[in-house]
Amino acid sequence: MKFGVIGLGRFGYHVATVLTENGMDVLAVDSNESIVSSIKDQVTQAICMSVTDEASLRNVGFQDMDVVIIAMGENFAQSILATALTKKHLHVPQVITRAINDIHCEILQLVGADRVILPEREIGINLANALSSPFVYITHLSKEFVIGQIDTPDQLIGQTIREAEILDSYQTVCIGIRRSELFIASTTPAFSDMRLEKEDKLILVGEQSSLARLAKL
Repeated sequence: MKFGVIGLGRFGYHVATVLTENGMDVLAVDSNESIVSSIKDQVTQAICMSVTDEASLRNVGFQDMDVVIIAMGENFAQSILATALTKKHLHVPQVITRAINDIHCEILQLVGADRVILPEREIGINLANALSSPFVYITHLSKEFVIGQIDTPDQLIGQTIREAEILDSYQTVCIGIRRSELFIASTTPAFSDMRLEKEDKLILVGEQSSLARLAKL
């Protein structure tokens, strides 16, 4: 996939470099020459240019991107303009924009952003969820449903996944097991007949309350 990252502050810099590490094709742009120089060897291509000029964005190929991340949340006006240009004029399939507050978020949605993120808020929520949960929080699927990891409860050790009846008894679905350095997915043949071991970590999907109840066994 081709990704464009506009704005290379701390947030944009990390997004661009990690996407590249994950094997993606990344075009990173910023108007600050020193920042561009510092990242040029860590992404597919880095260009110093005006990030709100349609002709410049088109000349470097932003219309060919699968996803564009507008990472310059601090500059309210520029992020709005870059979002409108990439979505409405260059017709990028998915535009993800960083916002700094709720009003900024609403405006970005109005001008076409497919997804708006508030990094500080999301980090705070994730930290609070992790600290307040009796299981290792992985991610929210909705307000109530989560993916989480728990240690195998003592009373389930030695049972198979089928015998443990996790779905029937706790309304959660086991989607995998971490065993030492291995991850065994629920799609693995005979997964339901695997016997749980003391050091196993169960990866579960369900309501937070159900995962918490299972984690406290």
